[in-house]
Amino acid sequence: MKTSCAALAAILLSIAMPAMAADYPAPKQGDWIARDFKVHTGETMQELKLHYTTVGEPSGQPVLVLHGTGGSGASMLSPAFAGELFGAGQPLDASKYYIIIPDAIGHGKSSKPSDGMKTSFPKYNYDDMVEAQHRLVKEGLGVKHLRLVIGNSMGGMQTWLWGEKYPQEMDALVPMASQPTEMASRNWMMRGIMLDTIRSDPDYNGGNYTSQPRTMKYAITAYGIASIGGTLAYQQQAPTAAKADKIVDERLATPITADANDFLYQWGSSQDYNAGDKLEQIEATLLLINSADDERNPPETGITDAAMKRVKNGKLYLIPASTETRGHGTTGNAKFYVEQVRQLLQTAPQRTM
Repeated sequence: MKTSCAALAAILLSIAMPAMAADYPAPKQGDWIARDFKVHTGETMQELKLHYTTVGEPSGQPVLVLHGTGGSGASMLSPAFAGELFGAGQPLDASKYYIIIPDAIGHGKSSKPSDGMKTSFPKYNYDDMVEAQHRLVKEGLGVKHLRLVIGNSMGGMQTWLWGEKYPQEMDALVPMASQPTEMASRNWMMRGIMLDTIRSDPDYNGGNYTSQPRTMKYAITAYGIASIGGTLAYQQQAPTAAKADKIVDERLATPITADANDFLYQWGSSQDYNAGDKLEQIEATLLLINSADDERNPPETGITDAAMKRVKNGKLYLIPASTETRGHGTTGNAKFYVEQVRQLLQTAPQRTM
């Protein structure tokens, strides 16, 4: 989602522009092919292309950065995120760290349905995406141990999976805008409605469309307003019906650049996510960063608090709600937690394989 989890502040799908910051090295692009990649359904791709971005030199301490649904590595180079973290003296100073930002399966310039396979593309899930990231890091880039894995929204959920699947391969974990528990409640209800709306559009034609389904923009806009933005922020921005209508009209007028099949695969891949069964397996120091007004991960349910009690070296930082926060999109702006990340890296023990 383009929340900053890719930054859905402008609406779920547009890609944030890279920060034009002179205080960290220019990002470098690369591609790597994972051969004979088998997904959870048993389907195998002979060649899975994984695109990635790096900032800094391989001699630095490796850091893996994971983007949100509908985003890409480029979406994590926004001034609000990279501009607050990657610069000189900042917590992930790229003169000291080797920052790796993959495009997840089905996203950005990595292999995806719109490359030609359409609905014949293998149905992937979060476990498959994490496995692909792991192969890229280990086989493609030759990195044996990570100082940090940090991810936002979908990337946050994948960060939980990294800690469980590969518990000895990182020192620290920072999942953001996420819970380790399964996709459920309002979050999955709204996703399901959004996806069903697109699939049921006659324009979709079972995935063999000649133009993007017309209902996409309505489904995406409705889900975005319902699940990201922050209650206090919306009240400030739209205190009258006229101002609320203006926001909706502007969002509906924003071109949808996403491909429908790509979009359905991206958002549907979360359906069987559940990192809640193996929390005791996490060995790395973990800092969960959520926002108090996160519509998708509401803290008042107590689910997150209960899960954190099972994490051996875990801590929750809850960003207070305000007119400056943006609900689920808050963590796209690193100014809210720069010091927490700095303290984590200063105190988390450095481990070896």
